[in-house]
Amino acid sequence: MPTGRAEVLVIPGRPAATLRWVLPDLATRLGPFAVVVAAVEAVWHPAWLGLVVGNLPVQLGFGLGALPLLFLFATALQLWLSRRRRTLVVPNLPDALLQGGYYLLNGPLEEGFFRGLVQGGAGALLGAPAGFLVGTVTYVLYHRLGGWWWPDVAATALAGIPLGLAFWLLPGPHSLLGVSIAHVGATCGFLGPGPYLLRRLRLL
Repeated sequence: MPTGRAEVLVIPGRPAATLRWVLPDLATRLGPFAVVVAAVEAVWHPAWLGLVVGNLPVQLGFGLGALPLLFLFATALQLWLSRRRRTLVVPNLPDALLQGGYYLLNGPLEEGFFRGLVQGGAGALLGAPAGFLVGTVTYVLYHRLGGWWWPDVAATALAGIPLGLAFWLLPGPHSLLGVSIAHVGATCGFLGPGPYLLRRLRLL
């Protein structure tokens, strides 16, 4: 129903609707990401892939520090964008929990492919700055190819850029641990739990 305060058409989200896209997404996107990254690790064991804990205090400090910040930032950004889009799918509590659980899987697998494989591999071939650029551009344009609205695509850059920099610049061996934790916070703020929180706070 339309809400006069925010002028946003709120479309109710339910677990059944989420499962209709989660299951194909797992089979056609996240599953292949995992297979490709696992194959590269099994055959070459490249250090640049980031499948190590790395400097644990640094990785946990970054990930756990960035997670709530990115969650709040992404939630606020979604509110701003939805008021311009005039529509937003807002889950109920079971659906928000289902989506949040799925994003716990989505974050590390996307990071493994885009940050580890693409950014790490390009960095090993062309140098770390070029790897950061290639990885970030690939990550952002990938969302556009998935049919995202251009402002939403731009929003992914606001998360992709700091995560790419962190993967490149955090001290210790390259690790996907910290950026994966932070990625979950950004996704949960932008989709699922974030919109649910906005509705509970009556901002929509």
